[in-house]
Amino acid sequence: MIVDEVNGVRQNGDTNGSTNGELNGHGPAKRRETNGSRHTSEVCVVGAGPAGLMLAFGVSVEVIDERPDQTQAGRADGLQPKTIETLRQLRLADSLLARGAKVYDICFWEATANRRLRRLGREIHYPALVVDLLDDYILLVHQGVVEGVFIEDLLKRGVQVKRSHQFQSFKRQDDDSGLLEIECKTTTNGEKETTLSKYIVGCDGARSKVRTCIPDTYSVGKSHESVWAVLDGELISDFPDLWSKTVVYSEVHGSILIVPRERGTTRFYVEIKPDTETGNLRELGQEFVMKRAKQILAPYSVEWRTVEWFGNYQIGQRIANKFADPHLQAFIAGDASHTHSPKAAQGMNTSMHDSWNLAWKLNLSSRGLAKPVLLESYEMERRKIAHDLINFDYEHANKMAGGDAKALAENFRTNVRFISGVGVEYDHNVLNHPAKRSGGELRPGCLVPPAKVTRYIDANPIDVQLDIPMLGQFRVYFFVPDIHNSMPFLQTFCNGLTRQDSLFRKLSQAAAASYLEKPRTPTSEDVYIRSERYISVSELTTFALITTMEKARVEIQDLPPLFARSAWTFYLDNVPYLDTRRQTCTSKWVGTLQKDEVSIVILRPDGYVGSISRWDSLGVNAGATAADWLNSYYDGFLKVPDDKAK
Repeated sequence: MIVDEVNGVRQNGDTNGSTNGELNGHGPAKRRETNGSRHTSEVCVVGAGPAGLMLAFGVSVEVIDERPDQTQAGRADGLQPKTIETLRQLRLADSLLARGAKVYDICFWEATANRRLRRLGREIHYPALVVDLLDDYILLVHQGVVEGVFIEDLLKRGVQVKRSHQFQSFKRQDDDSGLLEIECKTTTNGEKETTLSKYIVGCDGARSKVRTCIPDTYSVGKSHESVWAVLDGELISDFPDLWSKTVVYSEVHGSILIVPRERGTTRFYVEIKPDTETGNLRELGQEFVMKRAKQILAPYSVEWRTVEWFGNYQIGQRIANKFADPHLQAFIAGDASHTHSPKAAQGMNTSMHDSWNLAWKLNLSSRGLAKPVLLESYEMERRKIAHDLINFDYEHANKMAGGDAKALAENFRTNVRFISGVGVEYDHNVLNHPAKRSGGELRPGCLVPPAKVTRYIDANPIDVQLDIPMLGQFRVYFFVPDIHNSMPFLQTFCNGLTRQDSLFRKLSQAAAASYLEKPRTPTSEDVYIRSERYISVSELTTFALITTMEKARVEIQDLPPLFARSAWTFYLDNVPYLDTRRQTCTSKWVGTLQKDEVSIVILRPDGYVGSISRWDSLGVNAGATAADWLNSYYDGFLKVPDDKAK
């Protein structure tokens, strides 16, 4: 069978095996107590906010946090469409969608010295003609609820956050192990603990202690003069747009950003402008802020039935000059690497996607399957996004502080793709190859738009971008209009991947051995996902076949073995009427294909397009050339572990 030829190790789909393994050949991968204060882990994550908890997916981690419990109130609260999609792919979105408040529109209000408060306009938050989204809204739910969903899932996998543990320092060991010696102490009794780990990731906020331990790593940027206060609570008010995202600008008193929240609560971001009345802005209390909010909203009334959280902050846009140490063992993510204002609801989202970008790279690196350039790409990609975010946020914050509601609305429209998350794009690099002979909307370094297809095996209409669960693997999609015409291409492609000298074959064998030794951490709910359906050919790659042929014209057993073994990812492109834009997946993703053409799309484990190409399936050696193309892509950043690493 093809699975045995590629993997070299027979897999039975059982993910409940032993989790003992080795740190790249140097020691136990799963945390093992050696005495009361010294143990080991593969990756030590400092900080159990959403960024830190996201790192626990795809890689074995130990998470420490100096707080005694998860966030109870306040902090970040907005999940953008791309983040919702990622949580859907992780099968974690359902409880958040049930609890959060969905916001579809944004309203703009203004009052001048000579004109009372009035609404300037109301707009759809994410217009369908501007940005193509499955979830075309912001989901408002406070950070603690998001943390809770992650923590609950981790507990099912046997991973528990180590609370009241304060990070102190780390250093590289002097021996040949290549491990980091990480020191922390418990805040309850002051006892010191030492962790030996291959990697450390600081997700410990804007004042990151991990960042200070990485040589020549510091934040660069500046703060604005104005201060913003934040109030979370349940309101009694006759203001008509309380349940929309609303910007209210008063020329005399300042601005409010109103954000509806879960459980019928509301968040007010209240701008406190410098004037003779306010004095030290950072020392202003809750009562003063409530008074200022009432002045801004007048003549509408507002009272607080309850107040769950109050805080204030000065806007600052800063970015770390480095995101990693020279040895590619220490990293920072989230607020530890960049800070900005919270009013565009980007902080938690960007932080989680920092970690999502890093997690799968650490997974492959910890298994000895990655060249150094793979981890190098983390800083290359995420610093670019941090700069994009800072530039947007600086302009956005200035427009809000400037009080021109029309200019703010235009700024929002201009940046709506970036705000949603789908416009977050990476440059060409070793992971993102320039497209060859491509059409449609897909571009390397970009995300894929939503698309509907029918799953062949059970006739279920599905969202193709969500159907394959995230298991740390690449996804390779074949768009084949006529499978019968292209059968020689598909067969020679399979032959090219399974030949003895194929890099894909060798990598898949190494990955199979690694996952046999160090399986993915299981949960009892995995039985509903049936991950073995998606890694039956290779632990490294899931293959998917999409055709516009009628179902009656093709049988699964007629396909070449690689695709026959991938029966759950064989799709019929026959439901364009269900799509967000009434298009077929083929036309939307790769454009019009002739009967004898095949288009292949490589998606990275984080959902970004890695490479696209188009082939004449009747061309001489076209299938073998396509196999070489896939091998060449992997050769840019993956490697077969040497004997020592094994």
